[in-house]
Order: sequence, then C-alpha cells, then structure tokens
Amino acid sequence: MSDSATNLADAPPLAAVSPRFVNGSLLRHVVVMASTGAVGLVAVFFVDLINLFYISMLGQQPVAAAVGFAGVVAFFQISFCIGVMIGIVAVVSRAIGAGRTEEAKRLATASLVLMAASCVLVASATFVFLEQILDLLGATGETRRQALGYLQITQLAMPFLGVGMACSGLMRAVGDARRAMSVTLAGAVVAAILDPILIFGLHLDLKGAAIASVLARMAMTGIGLYGCMHIHHLLGRFNLLLFVADSKRVGQVAGPSIMANLATPFGAAFITHFMAQFGTAAVAGLATIDRLVPVAFGLLYALSGAVGPIIGQNLGARRIDRVRQTLIESLRFMAVAVCVAWLVLALGQQLIIYAFSAEGLAAELIALFCSAVAGSFFFLGALFVANAAFNNLGYPLYSTGFNWARATLGTIPFAYIGSYYGAAGVLIGPAIGGVIFGSLAMITAFRITRRLDASDLTAPAGERAES
Repeated sequence: MSDSATNLADAPPLAAVSPRFVNGSLLRHVVVMASTGAVGLVAVFFVDLINLFYISMLGQQPVAAAVGFAGVVAFFQISFCIGVMIGIVAVVSRAIGAGRTEEAKRLATASLVLMAASCVLVASATFVFLEQILDLLGATGETRRQALGYLQITQLAMPFLGVGMACSGLMRAVGDARRAMSVTLAGAVVAAILDPILIFGLHLDLKGAAIASVLARMAMTGIGLYGCMHIHHLLGRFNLLLFVADSKRVGQVAGPSIMANLATPFGAAFITHFMAQFGTAAVAGLATIDRLVPVAFGLLYALSGAVGPIIGQNLGARRIDRVRQTLIESLRFMAVAVCVAWLVLALGQQLIIYAFSAEGLAAELIALFCSAVAGSFFFLGALFVANAAFNNLGYPLYSTGFNWARATLGTIPFAYIGSYYGAAGVLIGPAIGGVIFGSLAMITAFRITRRLDASDLTAPAGERAES
C-alpha cells in the first residue's frame, strides 16, 4: 500500500495540517495548550471525583475507602494511557512540524490501533489479578468486596478511555486545543448526569458509579473519533505493512514515557499501603486527597502533554531557540498555577471537608494537605516540565529515571519513616522526597537544552542516545 493511499478520499490539502507553534508567542501557546489540556485531563479525573462525592453522600466509610483502593488501580491505567498518548503526540507533532502530513496521518491511524490493543491487554490482565492487587494494597473485609465489584465493571472502560485520550492527543498535535478539550470534558458531563441517576435513582450505589464511568468513557471515544475523522481528516487507511515500524516509532517515546508515568501510581500504591494501617478513616481521607490533586493541579498534570507538541513542532522546524524558551515559559506558567491552586485549597479546606462528609482523621488529613502539603506540588510541576523536555528532545529514559527515583527513593523510605509519626507523616514524607527529585530533574533539563544544537535534530525524537 503506497503512502498516497493513507489519505482519506475527502482529506484536505496538505496545508490544512500545518505547524502552529513555530511562530507567535510561546507563553501564549503554553497557556492555551496547558489550560485547555488541563480541562480535558481534569475531566478524566473529575469523573472519579464526582463518583466519590456522590458515594460520600451514602455515609458509608467502607464504601468511600473502597473508592480509594479502586482509585489506585485506575490511576495506574490512566497513567499508562497518558504515557502512550505522549508518544503519539511526540511523533505526530514532529511529522507535522516538518511538513510530512501524509506520514502524520499514517502514524495517527497506527497510533489509535496501538492504543486500543494495548488497553485491551492491560484491562484483561488487571481483571485476572484484581483480588491479588487489592490484597497487596491492604484492602480487607467489606471495603475489599466493594472495591472488587467496582473494578470488575470499570475494566470495560479502559479501551474507551485510551482511544478517547489518544484522539485528544492527536488534536493537540495539530494545535486544536479546544476540540481536544471537548473529548474528555464530554466524559465528565456524562458522568455528572448519570451518577445521581444510577447511584440514587436506581439504588445501584457503587455499581452505579462504575457503570457511569464506563458510559462516560464511551462518550469520550465517540467524540474523539468524530473530531479526528470528520473535522481534521487526520486518519488515513490502516497500513498493516508499516504498522510494526510505526508502532516502534511511537513506542520509542511511549515506552519510556509509560514507565515514567507508572512511577507516580506506583508510589501512590505504597502510600495507600502505609496509610491502610491507620484504618478506613485514613484511607477515606487519602481517597479524597487523591481525587482533589489532579483536579486542583490539573494544569500541572497537563503540562507534559501540552508542552510536548510545542517542543515537537519547533524541534521539527529546527527552531532551537524556541525549544529552550518553551521550557522557561512553561516553568513560569507552572509557578503561577501552583500558587493559585494552593491558595484556593487553603481557603476552601473546610468546605471540602464538609462536601465529602469527612470526619475525624479523614478531616485532619484533608486539612493538612490543603494548608501545607499542597505547596510541595511546585516541585512536582518542575518534574512534569522536565519530563516534557526529556520526552520530546530524545532523552525519554531520563524521564523514566527521575520519575521512578521519585516514586521509590523519594517515596517509599520517606513514607515508611513518616508512618512512625502517624498518618500525617505518610503525607509529609513523600512530599519532602518530591522536593529533592523535582529539583534535580529541572536542573538536568536545563543542562540538556544548553547542549542542544542542530546536530541533535538529525534523528527522530526518541532515537538519540541518553548521555
């Protein structure tokens, strides 16, 4: 099958898919891409926050704790999808930046197939080992039973989640931040409508929340495919002969990125394990915090994916000066975003405690996070910005290394030592580790951009050796 066959019959002229980020204000590009990307990404996590809000209204602490254990598993799967999406955005945006539109369309199609197949495999493996996973996390009794039932249903949603996120990433790769945002935002809207109907109206409780998640992520896939196929005509015919080679290109960035992204839920799993020794109240409080974090700090979580297309297009266009400046503007934007989110959390902590019906130790943990621990997310933001540079400048293993160093050396010993000082210590310890490794990652990213020259642009992203 020839490359010309990769175009759809109604595909627009090549100029219709053009690099948008090689000109204009970089700060504006960062703000637009990160803010719209955050809305879309927050929408993915907002589904879980809505579920927890309605579940907390049932007034059953074991059920709320079950959502916490289930959330750790979901965090692994979402992180996997984000890792694949970063690889997709990196290779497609680079092809667009270099003016190779037909290649970009072929890669886009191959990427969706790769994402769907990968998610089916991950969801199937998770379903088989669910009981063992919950045992490792420390779930017991009624809490374990509720978490198991919830997760057995939500595994059906993972392929839809992955394809929807991949479509959102493809639209960000061509610079359509608004439609990329609408993909995941649609999922939140569907969940917000269905949750009260299924949980309270049909009295399905936690199972109702799980069914709502599945339907919400199906909506994401439908809207995402419509945008890619009918708005941007970004998808070509599937080329089986080139699929392995195209998948390898995506995997060169996605593989290390997946490993890097899985580090965060890996660390979160250990925190949940250490927190479980303090009872269901502590796990319920941690569950609320874990769902507040990606919503409150959505701009940070969106930075790696949002900055990637900007770096990728300028790298493809050989605009080294703009690559360096993108990193600086991203840090400035991130610092402001953290300060605003921290202030909102500190001022609204009592409202949050009331909204989620938190009492006792759960309320104490939420208050501690909002007033103090949230400030450490500046350094997590620095790590995310550094990851965007590593993934798109051909050093993805650096991203993997720093994320896993933070999730292991910066989390496990700090949480373990902190547990001797109570549940509060389990929160504070890993925050200290995050400060250390976030700082080291950003220093390394700046060193790489200072060494960048034209010779670095001769190989595709992900193919240069780490040095």
